[in-house]
Amino acid sequence: MTPVLSEFGDRLSIYLNDHLAGSTAGLDLARRTASNNEGTPYGRVLTEVAAEIAEDREALIEVMVRLSVGRDRVKVAAAWAAEKVGRLKPNGSLLSYSPLSRLVEIEGVALGVEGKLSLWQSLKVSHGDDPRLRGVDLDGLINRARSQRRRLERQRRRAADEALR
Repeated sequence: MTPVLSEFGDRLSIYLNDHLAGSTAGLDLARRTASNNEGTPYGRVLTEVAAEIAEDREALIEVMVRLSVGRDRVKVAAAWAAEKVGRLKPNGSLLSYSPLSRLVEIEGVALGVEGKLSLWQSLKVSHGDDPRLRGVDLDGLINRARSQRRRLERQRRRAADEALR
């Protein structure tokens, strides 16, 4: 059996890489959702949230570097590919973007934001006093995720009304 660095270190690496993979897929979805809604009443908020998600992904990478956690490139690539395959889902319209597409995409981005909020909260509990994370504003990242969640929920409700009536 191959020895592991430490049970704790291994769990942290798996956890952070799972979130990095999720953030890779989530960022692609957020950017696509913003692009698909450019020029609509949804566009501005979705574009802002996508830009923030990109910053949050960079913050996660910085945390991984500071904690000496390497990237699992296979896991990240698999998440990227899964997001691309997810685009093939029927949307009620044969060849175009539909109100159902918008709803499902916003819900997907919102789920990713919820996971990211959990990540930042968990890191605050487990590593909030770790000197290696000095300068990483976990409270700011938590507050931004909460703000993203609120803004996306308003968009999701409007999209649900349009798609499901």
